[in-house]
Amino acid sequence: MKEKKIIVIGSGLAGLFFALKAAEHTHILLISKVSLSDTNTSMAQGGVAAAIHETDSSAKHFEDTLIAGAGLCDPTIVKAVTDQAPDRIQDLIKWGVQFDMLTENPSTFSLGREGGHSERRILHISDHTGQSLHRHLLKIAIAHPNIEILENVFATDLILNTHINPKQVGPKRVVGVRLLKKSTQSMEACFAHQIVLATGGAGKAYLYTSNWEGATGDGIAMTHRAGARIANLEFMQFHPTCLYDPKSRNFLISEALRGEGGVLINQNGDDFTKRYHKMGSLAPRDIVARAIDSEMKKSGADHVFLDMTHKSQDFLKERFPVIYQRCLALDIDMSKTPIPVVPAAHYLCGGVITNIFGETDIENLYCLGESACTGLHGANRLASNSLLECLVTAHNCNEHIQKNKKIDPLPGTSLEMAFNTQGENADELIVVHHMWDEIRRLMWNYVGIVRSNRRLERAAHRLSLIQQEIQDYYSQSSPHTDIEELRNIAIVAELTVKCALMRKESRGIHFNIDYPQPSEEWKKDTII
Repeated sequence: MKEKKIIVIGSGLAGLFFALKAAEHTHILLISKVSLSDTNTSMAQGGVAAAIHETDSSAKHFEDTLIAGAGLCDPTIVKAVTDQAPDRIQDLIKWGVQFDMLTENPSTFSLGREGGHSERRILHISDHTGQSLHRHLLKIAIAHPNIEILENVFATDLILNTHINPKQVGPKRVVGVRLLKKSTQSMEACFAHQIVLATGGAGKAYLYTSNWEGATGDGIAMTHRAGARIANLEFMQFHPTCLYDPKSRNFLISEALRGEGGVLINQNGDDFTKRYHKMGSLAPRDIVARAIDSEMKKSGADHVFLDMTHKSQDFLKERFPVIYQRCLALDIDMSKTPIPVVPAAHYLCGGVITNIFGETDIENLYCLGESACTGLHGANRLASNSLLECLVTAHNCNEHIQKNKKIDPLPGTSLEMAFNTQGENADELIVVHHMWDEIRRLMWNYVGIVRSNRRLERAAHRLSLIQQEIQDYYSQSSPHTDIEELRNIAIVAELTVKCALMRKESRGIHFNIDYPQPSEEWKKDTII
């Protein structure tokens, strides 16, 4: 048994930013289930939205966010985040982060524009903003004397006061977490005064995703098992443009290309997006994704194209070096040939219900980033607001914990690990992979960009059977990270379908052909 002050689970931008802020005051244990560099943050290409230009304002950013959110954003949260954006950018700059500047005016930020934004307000580092941000902050965290790091350690379940004492009276309170060490596949308990979940999204619930391999909804699943409320999981945002390559399903083609004038065209070379929205290729993501889906179904094609041939090779190499080289590796010179693209699961707008400080229903448990549902994104996230949300809520969470230093006593006893250590071994993991593949295909086919009651009901029925199979297999198996991830992704998939069936309307990202219009009755969160 170990005891720590604060445990942070997840090493993406939200987890790192919080850890660096909190480490100024206390000791932090930062846990990553794989290597520290494997996060959704590292795959974020676009940038961070902030109204810093003289012609822009936080009020405009606020309005753009509300419009994209399709009536479900919490205005109080949106105002707090958009107002704080410039200050959080200054935090990064003070820590040495260098955003791109204009070549002709090196003292002025080079600001990009993306879908749904009325102004250029995206601070970026070429086309690898997330990766560069992450690497920079990671170096600082590794060198920080108050930050202890554990890699390749999987947080499987939260430990509550009611687990220690089932007769506990009063509110639920988190006191620790169960950890699975990958090197030994052994379990241990670690106790802490506060636990901060920053485990990212759940894109791997879908067959095609822009997310990294470990985006399995771990924080959402373990928080649900602990009894906290979850909201709005039906709002999985499908990024309109992932590179179409049957051999690779997770390379994002940034929205910033469309911000630089890129146009979506069909197999005939026609700009089809104007038929769906006046903003065309720069319309909000939900509209563009459905437009592409509709165009593909009309033509029978398995992709459309993003045309950047109006831009010079030199410009594309400088502004989008990673994307340019990736396309070139597939014999696509994007300055001469349109890029084949297809939508893919990209960002989960729902998650664990929290406030602006990251507080959940469970005392001393906080949740940040994509695994949280703060009310910022509503029914559809505005481009480049995700990294911003990580910064703002992580900052606020640290401020809240420092101002409310309530130190609850930790358990003085070890906790029995209720796991079978003599069960199935890794030779039987083929079963796990088969079940995971079935879930991902089912979610893609029935709970994708366009839904129907019949598809959702079929998904719910099959997922309930798979869930039982997983529970049976889990109870008979020795600890293994693959099994833990399968258990988590199955829970998130099942909850997603439940949320989608509850919402009797179409709004934002969620589109049901049986309820094609929004309803005033459903201008509210879907809470489980």
